[in-house]
Amino acid sequence: MELSVIKIGNSKGVRLPKSIINKYAINETVEVVLKKDSIVLKPVNEPRKGWEKAFKEMRMNGEDKLLIRDVFEDENIEE
Repeated sequence: MELSVIKIGNSKGVRLPKSIINKYAINETVEVVLKKDSIVLKPVNEPRKGWEKAFKEMRMNGEDKLLIRDVFEDENIEE
């Protein structure tokens, strides 16, 4: 795929088609990886983004229960 290099202020850039943005889940930022003879754009992945807010909401709704007990009946904690 060829893309045109366009002028953006005093810089230059490329516009990515919506299909590429959707396919690779590109949001606000990309990582630029410079290689010997190429430039690679990688979406910045933040897999735990928003977890803190979700955990607080779960706590407020009483949904933060353990799925598996943390101590088993045959376990001796004293050992």
